[in-house]
Amino acid sequence: MTAKARFFIRCGIAGALEKMLVLNCSIKLLTLEKMLKSHFPESLKVYGAVMNMNRGNPFQKEVVVDSWPDFKAVITRRQKEDFRAYQQLLEEHDVINWDQVFQIQGLQNEVCDVSNAVANSKQLGVKLTSFKAVQFSPHSALPDTNALKGSSPRLTYLNTADADLLNRTWSRGGNEQCLRYIVKLISCFPSVCVRDDKGNPVSWSLTDQFATMCHGYTLPEHRRKGYSQLVALTLARKLRSQGFPCQGNVLDDNTASISLLKNVRAEFLPCRFHRLILTPAAFSG
Repeated sequence: MTAKARFFIRCGIAGALEKMLVLNCSIKLLTLEKMLKSHFPESLKVYGAVMNMNRGNPFQKEVVVDSWPDFKAVITRRQKEDFRAYQQLLEEHDVINWDQVFQIQGLQNEVCDVSNAVANSKQLGVKLTSFKAVQFSPHSALPDTNALKGSSPRLTYLNTADADLLNRTWSRGGNEQCLRYIVKLISCFPSVCVRDDKGNPVSWSLTDQFATMCHGYTLPEHRRKGYSQLVALTLARKLRSQGFPCQGNVLDDNTASISLLKNVRAEFLPCRFHRLILTPAAFSG
């Protein structure tokens, strides 16, 4: 692999893949995982996705590259790209199904510029959200279980019966599609929650298909008890014990979460996490 600049990008939904090399060899996918690890922090999102592919691939991702092993671009619904290669792939190859609503996510500013330009040329609406990118290091604080005294509350994990509550409290939730998505996340990936004396979740966090810690939430009446910090650190330790990177995203105006992350000595990365939601005109009404 040459020493050229590379982009590490994930794409939410992809269509047919043509004129590209599909990496369906388990040895090559494991090799790719090792290569991505040497490019932290920019490759964190892609690395998490490839790790999950190499461990059962529950979201049925697939990786394609322009060449192997000296590649310039990788696309799987997740991409590691040279700037020009990324733009060329979006424009010249039928990699993405542009006739449906989908997301493009990545940790480089150029992801926004290139994706937005191509989307505009195809007359798609683009909604951009940018986050601080965060990583929990082995030097982050240890979970403090002093908040848990007696038989309740207790620290445990989520199950699919909790999905309705998560769907109702998620800012982007509240519909059947989101409910199915949350059920699958709970079923496939690590999670942590605090339950009250009735067994109901009051604070939680889970992991998505890109090995990102997400959906962290504490019910309003249970805040300021140390639950959010306990849940986040416990999930980070669980992920680290399984070989996953402990990463997350936080909005700039989420001052409570930013304060929590600083208190536990999480690392704010120099790059930012960008999410673009692309909507064809047929769905924009």
